[in-house]
Amino acid sequence: MADLTHIDATGAVRMVDVTPKRPTERSARASGFVAMRRDVIEQIRRQALPKGDVLTTAKLAGIQAAKRTAELIPLCHVLALTHVDVGCEVRDDGIAVTASVKTTERTGVEMEALTAAAVACLTMYDMCKAADPLMEIGPIRLEEKTGGRSDVKRGGPRCR
Repeated sequence: MADLTHIDATGAVRMVDVTPKRPTERSARASGFVAMRRDVIEQIRRQALPKGDVLTTAKLAGIQAAKRTAELIPLCHVLALTHVDVGCEVRDDGIAVTASVKTTERTGVEMEALTAAAVACLTMYDMCKAADPLMEIGPIRLEEKTGGRSDVKRGGPRCR
């Protein structure tokens, strides 16, 4: 079993001390999906929903969420992000979200990418729930990370 880095020798929760690490370029990409009815997808394409432009709002919410991840996840470090991008691809069965985050720091940006994808999906749900209250969100998952001790890509090596 892997060592739990957020638990100290006594079993207490702790924030990992990254002081000894040197800053390196790090990136992460996460994805999410919101499944919804076709008629709602068509309304999104036409920007015809009452709450406005769903895709642009979701992208902005995801970017904002990535920047505030440390406020939401108690043991995350505050990171100076150098780039955040959230993309939304309209498909016949829903909307696929991809969030990419970069930094030059002592720790990775996986949580920021995952948070961006999750909040973009939640924003779409919020904006479309009157039209389709039975939408489904998921999966939200890490696709890739680079920098630090190891690079990980879905279908490649597992995270340590």
